[in-house]
Amino acid sequence: MEPLARKGNWPFRPDRRSRQRSRDRSRRRESDGPRGGSGPGRRSPLSLRTAAGQVFLLQVLIVLLLVAAAVTAVVIQANRASEREAERLSVTAAQSFANAPGTAQALNTADPTAVLQPRAEAARKAAGVDFVLVMTTDGTRLTYPDPKQIGKKFVGTIQPALEGRTVVERAGGPPLPAGTGTAVQAVVPVIGADGSVVGLVSAGITSENVGDLVDRQLPLILGTGAAALALSTAGTALVSRRLRRQTRGMGPAEITRMYEHHDAVLHAVREGVLITGADGRVLLANDEARRLLDLPADAERRRVADLGLEGETARLLGSAEPVTDTVCLAGDRLLAVNKRPTAPYGGQAGSVVTLRDTTELATVTGRAEIARERLRLLYDAGVRVGATLDVTRTAEELAEVSVPQFADAVTVELLDAVLRGEEPPPGPVTELRRTAAHGLEGSGSRHPVGELIRFAPTSAVTAAVRSGRAVLETGPGTSEGLWAQGPGQARYAVDQGFGSLVVVPMLARGVLLGVANFWRASGSAPFEEEDKSFAEELAARAAVAIDNARRYTREHAMAVTLQRSLLPRGIPEQNALEAAYRYLPARAGVGGDWFDVISLSGARVALVVGDVVGHGLHAAATMGRLRTAVHNFSTLDLPPDELLGHLDELVAGIDTEEDAAEERDGHGITGATCLYAVYDPVSGRVAAATAGHPGPAVVHPDGSVTFPRMPVSPPLGLGAGLPFESAELTLPEGSQLVLYTDGLIEDRGRDLDAGMEALRTALTGTGRTPEATCAAVIEAVLPSQPSDDIVLLVARTRRLDPADYAEWEVPRDPAAVSPVRSACARRLADWGLEDIGFATELILSELITNAIRYGGDPITVRLLHGRNLICEVSDGSSTSPHLRRARTTDEGGRGLFLVSQYAERWGTRYTPEGKVIWTEQPLHGGAAEAGELGDALLDQWSDEPL
Repeated sequence: MEPLARKGNWPFRPDRRSRQRSRDRSRRRESDGPRGGSGPGRRSPLSLRTAAGQVFLLQVLIVLLLVAAAVTAVVIQANRASEREAERLSVTAAQSFANAPGTAQALNTADPTAVLQPRAEAARKAAGVDFVLVMTTDGTRLTYPDPKQIGKKFVGTIQPALEGRTVVERAGGPPLPAGTGTAVQAVVPVIGADGSVVGLVSAGITSENVGDLVDRQLPLILGTGAAALALSTAGTALVSRRLRRQTRGMGPAEITRMYEHHDAVLHAVREGVLITGADGRVLLANDEARRLLDLPADAERRRVADLGLEGETARLLGSAEPVTDTVCLAGDRLLAVNKRPTAPYGGQAGSVVTLRDTTELATVTGRAEIARERLRLLYDAGVRVGATLDVTRTAEELAEVSVPQFADAVTVELLDAVLRGEEPPPGPVTELRRTAAHGLEGSGSRHPVGELIRFAPTSAVTAAVRSGRAVLETGPGTSEGLWAQGPGQARYAVDQGFGSLVVVPMLARGVLLGVANFWRASGSAPFEEEDKSFAEELAARAAVAIDNARRYTREHAMAVTLQRSLLPRGIPEQNALEAAYRYLPARAGVGGDWFDVISLSGARVALVVGDVVGHGLHAAATMGRLRTAVHNFSTLDLPPDELLGHLDELVAGIDTEEDAAEERDGHGITGATCLYAVYDPVSGRVAAATAGHPGPAVVHPDGSVTFPRMPVSPPLGLGAGLPFESAELTLPEGSQLVLYTDGLIEDRGRDLDAGMEALRTALTGTGRTPEATCAAVIEAVLPSQPSDDIVLLVARTRRLDPADYAEWEVPRDPAAVSPVRSACARRLADWGLEDIGFATELILSELITNAIRYGGDPITVRLLHGRNLICEVSDGSSTSPHLRRARTTDEGGRGLFLVSQYAERWGTRYTPEGKVIWTEQPLHGGAAEAGELGDALLDQWSDEPL
């Protein structure tokens, strides 16, 4: 067989450009490494991630260690040689000077130093040592390079020299011109004419100069070592480069992983893989190829023609031509053969053959298509069924998603309790209400949607309910009883053309909710046994969604009932404001939004809007607790900032208690917001404070809209003890104060600025009542699918007519009580309130007298005529009076008791200047009878004898 690269063996002939691109790809693969490498791009030849780089680094380290060891050994050897040289020089210099003519004779002269010092210095310089000194037998120096040291004791060992031996040692001595520190020195005796030791001579070289001998050799040593290192590194680099080419720049882990993956993929794949060489021999065959072709164990390295394959298969495998999805027979199998050359992709010339068994492909393809369609249907059911949390709509979604993909018609019947959101009752089920029907005309039944159906004991529905499994029926003609869902049902199904039915009980948490009926017409393929499991899967998914919708319906109804009972039933009667409101719960469930209009003393009115983050029963219950707390705090006539401060402490305390509770359900009040505003119809001023809540909007009489700037404060429970701040503004009569929750201006797909601008546009306008303003805002701003509760409270301000209130300054003099009382009586007469004049004068007398006696300046009296009569006495003291029972011996203490008897309500509120004691009386018929008053006064004394 000719090589595959030879022209003429290919069914097609690549042009020059194709061959150039193939060569370019081959070069890139050789330079970049094999496909599937862990690192992208081209790697450096010395990259440590490659096997070649790691071998190079290891070899360089070994060479470096060898060179370092050799240099160290040479240096140590040089040091030792230098020391031996220093010892030799020292001994030679000392012996030469000791044996020199005249040395022994000079020691016996009167001044041996004068004779020997010049000779010793000359000998030192000639011998190349650092010192030559002569000493007496007791070690006294006679000569020394430093004359100052002459006459001092020699540092070293002299006893062996006195015995006639030579001593070589390391010792330290006085400083020398050549250096300091220890020195290698030799001590030899000087022998006199009689053979006795007449003196000693020492010569030596300092350690610094001994080191200089080594230093002079060190450049040669290091140069030699560097040259050896460079040559070794160059050789190592050549070896590593060769290794890199052979390993394609891969690291050891990559090489190992490549072979592991090669084996795993080759033998685990469900396709046969066969690699043949250019000579037609089998180079590699995986397990699947051996199985499909029934190859012998020794198939590798054998020719394809010698494997005993059938003619067409042997021809395809043995030829050099490429093959694409050619089907051939191998035994009793039909194999799809694909064949491609290996030459363009690297390696030796040859071919790669893949084999795939297609014997059961048609069957498998059909089953896969059915499975794919049913998976798609299940996916559609998961997406579409249960998206609304409505029981009826969920049943309709099940019917719609099943037709016509699975059935020609679907009907769903549910228990009445499930439709109401209640738990299904225990006991046998004999009747169900048709909730949804979709499909052919009549939906397989003559019972319309909404009708209650009573099933016969022998019906398919009854059988499915009893067994808890799907029931399959094919043909009403043979099983009239099982088809009979009601009188005449079997005949009606035949007339409508239905031929098979699957009835599936809809169970959730083991509880029956209803049944789903899947119908197929006679023209469609009838249901089979395997369709029952799929119908059960569809019904099970729908049952879970219906149960969730049922439970949501129940919880939603409970939450709505609770919330409605906690929200105000209406707006109290008052003269300060004309108010209207809107409350819209979220589509996903009720939340914790609330509002209030609260009548306060002095004809003032408090407007409250709050929001508890979250939905459900907990949010509604929390809202009720906070609304009750606001009502209680408002009775204290606190300023808005102080009221929110008390409410913040209350919320923080509740959260702390719930955190400490053992049965903590994971819900807290954290996240509640509140806006509290107080309007005074006398002055037209509004004092407001907010705890994390959006500020109010003001619609001025000219139709313009503003959003007053409010001090920013954290939500309730998060204030950490920080004080709240309030803002005040004066509104002209006829202005509209608009309070709202964030659900009105914020929603999915709309940011806060857009919501505020939409609210401004909706509020702009003149001549509208609060009710009309509410309707306009809801129509223009309400989101299509609100995800949060919405509260809107619109209040149009009124001013009290100056003719309906009067005010007097009272001097701090008891005599001033009577004139003020008279003036008040005249004003009551002007208002036509003479019938309550006596009670009012009595109340004012008591309050003014107490203010003069116990209060501080200034003292002011004010009467307000509205739905009732309001009397207010203010003074500069902050001391509050208290109602008490006077003892029999007390002369006073009964004034407030009389005030409480005549007034309908009374109380105290504090101002920055002091306090105000106020009373409220009905305009007519409120005066106490004299007898009743006398009895009340007598009740103040005990029946015991004085």
